Amino acid sequence: MASNFSRPAMSLKEFMLRKQVLQLYRDILRAIKEIPSPEDRKYMKDWAKSDFLANKHHTDEMTIKMMIKHGERSLKELRQSLEMSRG
Repeated sequence: MASNFSRPAMSLKEFMLRKQVLQLYRDILRAIKEIPSPEDRKYMKDWAKSDFLANKHHTDEMTIKMMIKHGERSLKELRQSLEMSRG
């Protein structure tokens, strides 16, 4: 039986970056739930999932931080678009 501890332990920096990435992913999924169209909601959810999976291999701290900032800007734009469509 394989151990769950076969991977080396994360450093504090890696742990904090992972936490930020997961929080961003959750925030994006929450925002996507507000999209009225089921087709658009599914498209955006699939896009978010594939984008995060495609970038999972990155290990460079600066690269990850830049991608987090890009994701936060994209989330902000999504929220603004949703607000504009409501009112």
